[in-house]
Amino acid sequence: MATHQHSARPSARKIFTVSGFGTAMEYYDFSIYGLAAALVFPKIFFPDLSPMVGTLVSFLTFGAGFLARPLGGLVIGHFGDRVGRRPMLILTLLVMGLSTFVLGCLPTADSVGMLAPVLLVLVRIVQGFAAGGEWGGAALIGIESAPDDRRGLWGSFTSVGIGIGTVLGIAVFTLVSALSGDAISGAGLAGGAWRIPFLLGGVLVVFGLVMRLRAPQESAPHPGEDRKAQPLPIFTVLRRFPAVVLCAVGISFGYITLAYVTSVFMLTYMTEIGYGDTDNLLISLAGAIALIPGAAFFALLSDRIGRKKVMIGGAGLILAVYVAYFAIVPLHHLAATYAISVVSGFVVGAAQGPIPAFLGEQFPREVRYTAISATYQVGSAIGGATAAGTATWLLIAFDGHWIGVVGHLAVTLGVLALCSSRLRETAFEPLPENRDAEGSRSADADATARP
Repeated sequence: MATHQHSARPSARKIFTVSGFGTAMEYYDFSIYGLAAALVFPKIFFPDLSPMVGTLVSFLTFGAGFLARPLGGLVIGHFGDRVGRRPMLILTLLVMGLSTFVLGCLPTADSVGMLAPVLLVLVRIVQGFAAGGEWGGAALIGIESAPDDRRGLWGSFTSVGIGIGTVLGIAVFTLVSALSGDAISGAGLAGGAWRIPFLLGGVLVVFGLVMRLRAPQESAPHPGEDRKAQPLPIFTVLRRFPAVVLCAVGISFGYITLAYVTSVFMLTYMTEIGYGDTDNLLISLAGAIALIPGAAFFALLSDRIGRKKVMIGGAGLILAVYVAYFAIVPLHHLAATYAISVVSGFVVGAAQGPIPAFLGEQFPREVRYTAISATYQVGSAIGGATAAGTATWLLIAFDGHWIGVVGHLAVTLGVLALCSSRLRETAFEPLPENRDAEGSRSADADATARP
């Protein structure tokens, strides 16, 4: 199988600044929204509801952004396949940054009543649309530029960027919380300090934009590849790779559910069992920092032993660690809580690190942006829109006990492992740059023919 050769392969450092740091700026925005949804928004946008019900409704607004992600992935992925990755990545960054700045300027329920949550949802939808096209394009910058034996690692630059953005968001929120007082009232976060991280995000996007403008120019279409003459990429994807699409959606669903149960929901749970906001955020920060080397480590491991082994084995490891997490956290032993947070953050990298390469390698280049964006974002919409809300409902249903939440994680991690087992092992194959989506053998046949 022929492989497209890059005449001058960019360095790993350059690709990381384009893919990783650009994504970090965007996921900083998502991170601070999730934190605000858990800690602040129930009180300033839904003040007439009880704390737990207000939190549940706040998480539903958080989920609204995920519902816009599939459309964003489909539209931006389409143009990414037609006109190139770089222009779309610049567009997503600009829209995301502007949306974050606007969120920091929104009036609260005390000022405009029910109009406040309506505006919150509308801006969140725009933010989600932009995020829908971000992940796939950033991942492809890494995967398509990498040596064959480093696609997992270079693809994980996006995952590392998500970790960096999450760390930055938690760090800023922690600092603002500490300076404004632990009590979320009066002069605290709900008194106006919550706006600072959002306004700062609008400024930080400038740095991400500078890095995106440094992205390498894409090569010309391959011989025989006429992008305008091809049918819509999504039609090709659905017709030729239906089983792969379903498995990719399942993997995304499993991972995104895990990510938001163990980050956004966990803040609510720890608040309910008596942790202060600053301690809560610092513990989350420790786990988010550990995720950065974890994602890179497991992605590199997948280059060595295969994507499927890491994804399937990682699902079992993650579940075991989170059973320990829920057993330790209620003890209020801070050292132990920090330790298990670090361990859990690191092992989540087993799911997050290999995903970009694993999904991207399943599809030919001419439809790859559309394929991985659409599948990943559909899974994100299903998992992300429901993760924190479902976990909160289960906590209420089980009278504050965590067993229902662990059961939820077990099911979603089972989906991730099962779907991973049904895809081709692609770590040791050349990237199919010259494979024609219309003339290639069906990836569905590959999925059953290969171990």
